[in-house]
Amino acid sequence: MPSEDPRTEIDARYSTEGAAAIPWDRAVDVLATAELFWISTVRPDARPHVTPLPAVWRDGALHFATGPDERKARNLRANPEVVLTTGTNLWDKGFDLVVEGTAVRVTDEDRLRALATAWEDKYGSFWHYDVRDGCFHHGAGHAHVFAVAPRTAFGFGKGEPFSQTRYRFG
Repeated sequence: MPSEDPRTEIDARYSTEGAAAIPWDRAVDVLATAELFWISTVRPDARPHVTPLPAVWRDGALHFATGPDERKARNLRANPEVVLTTGTNLWDKGFDLVVEGTAVRVTDEDRLRALATAWEDKYGSFWHYDVRDGCFHHGAGHAHVFAVAPRTAFGFGKGEPFSQTRYRFG
């Protein structure tokens, strides 16, 4: 997981003149509080797949869960590269984020228990998970948990001033 702040730069080509880069700590606040993310994966035949899901920011990574037979899980077995996006559906207000990285399965049960607590703290008791056998369990089903540490992220400030900030890790 990234342990240091990223290199942050404004892209003047897509920003209002004089706009400043949005600090990474503001981006982290958005990642930590956003309720919904859109995940983009690639099918084995190279077609894209996008679907909404909840995610939790913890220890420098976004975490999401998926059933092992769901489309995104099958895609990740062939290609673990993903993009997660969040923000608002308004063009002139808000701050959108795009996080690019590699989805890595989390199986350590202590870490999964901490993530299960984080899920329930963020989303409420409907999202209560038990942990066993390296998975989240909810009712009769189980889910694999993945972590995506940002490799590159983009922040889009909307409204005056408009801005595009790039965050590069590593």
